Amino acid sequence: MIAGAGTARLLPRLIKGRTRGRVFVTHRKPGPGKVIAPRDVCPDTGLVRPSYGQARALLDAHTAIGGVPGTGWDLHEYRHSGLTHLGEAGASLPMLMAKSRHKKPENVRRYFHPSAEAIAEVTSLLAPGDARR
Repeated sequence: MIAGAGTARLLPRLIKGRTRGRVFVTHRKPGPGKVIAPRDVCPDTGLVRPSYGQARALLDAHTAIGGVPGTGWDLHEYRHSGLTHLGEAGASLPMLMAKSRHKKPENVRRYFHPSAEAIAEVTSLLAPGDARR
């Protein structure tokens, strides 16, 4: 997804002059027995990034149509839209598989939907300078 003007206005308020650390974090610190990778912890607050389940619930809650649960953005589809953008930018299939942690190429291809512009660009490689194709 491409950020819109509303996102562009909200983002500065969200980061509030921060220069490092996670932007999206949980509201409390992890428990004493919880092992967290250092990259997942905000160095300033000690808060950690949300789990996939927490992020999915928050995204749905804050994007739900009319406040109805289950009508908001789907985190799984949002995650895979990133694969489309990477593919259009020229990332190889093995790189897309590594990024998404898919084991089978056919599972990655299912989420890759190149735009008309991307198809036109790759088609132009066959006949450079020929705009009729």
